[in-house]
Amino acid sequence: MSSEELKLNVQKALDEIRPFLQSDGGDINLLSIDDDKFVKVQLVGACTSCSVNQMTLKSGVEMTIKKYAPQIERVINVE
Repeated sequence: MSSEELKLNVQKALDEIRPFLQSDGGDINLLSIDDDKFVKVQLVGACTSCSVNQMTLKSGVEMTIKKYAPQIERVINVE
């Protein structure tokens, strides 16, 4: 998978997750994909102060991204 295809697949994953985050007053932005393995995102809105945002990141965001792009090893939230 090329870097461009990888980025498109990660965007598709984020588009799948976004409605759930927005329903709680939050959102997510893709910042970068490093070494085609590490995705850096930024949780925004209500997600920044949510007490379960790390659980959301791991169980929701990372799992969905890996469904679209299995080579991704880790999703990192940049505050």
